[in-house]
Amino acid sequence: MTLFTAAELTAYRQVPTSTETYTLAHELTLDALQGEVGDRITEPPQPGIKSLALAVAARLLTNPGGLRSESAGGMAVSYADAQTGVILSDDERRRLRKSVGLASGAGMLDIAPDDACPPVAVWRPV
Repeated sequence: MTLFTAAELTAYRQVPTSTETYTLAHELTLDALQGEVGDRITEPPQPGIKSLALAVAARLLTNPGGLRSESAGGMAVSYADAQTGVILSDDERRRLRKSVGLASGAGMLDIAPDDACPPVAVWRPV
């Protein structure tokens, strides 16, 4: 299954990507996504999966050690995302589950009895 191509990853990152780097990033990203939703990702992937996969792969390659910041001499770099390895954020997990048609959490459930909320009548002037 192909989530994204090497050319797409290179364009997204705006950094040259070797074949080995692309292969590793793609395999780790696919593994992380399938670890969350199993075999529900189709070929071609559902809408929303490619952008999610590219963002995860780019983060993996940009900040593989999960650093918050680093400095050398007078240069300092801070990373917005300090996750280590291929970890999906809560938002990414929600977007992935939505893309493959899975509920994204307990907020999707309605466990209240039918009579818990009285019917509402909307008043409108005549």
